[in-house]
Amino acid sequence: MGLNKILLIGNVGSDPEMRYTPNGDAVADFRLAVNRVYNTRDGERREETEWFTVTAWGKLAEQVNQYIVKGRRTYVEGRLRSRAYLGSDGQPRAANEVVAGQILFLDRAGAQAAEAAQQPAAASAAAGENQSDVEDLPW
Repeated sequence: MGLNKILLIGNVGSDPEMRYTPNGDAVADFRLAVNRVYNTRDGERREETEWFTVTAWGKLAEQVNQYIVKGRRTYVEGRLRSRAYLGSDGQPRAANEVVAGQILFLDRAGAQAAEAAQQPAAASAAAGENQSDVEDLPW
């Protein structure tokens, strides 16, 4: 038994790209920027940004396409998936992406839609308890 889980809070860096598989399954991808602030040994404050590609499937993908816009503060919970492929130049490449299982919209505009993005029903009930906490956050 193993565990593959990733939790991210960041700002959406691109509007989602929505598509459908040949089977009709909805898929939405977007980029998420996660900032880290730290102090060097010299006391200098620095900030670095890590970019993640987030993929949502099914109903969650449709909700992402409807509510996610560039700049929105977002919480993503999912699993990390790595894959190898050949680039357009024929060179082998590797990509990491987060396959989302749950997405919450943390800014005020997304507060009403956050509950709609809960997956599955059991998670909706548990996250609903935390929803009031999210609305009380200072940002």
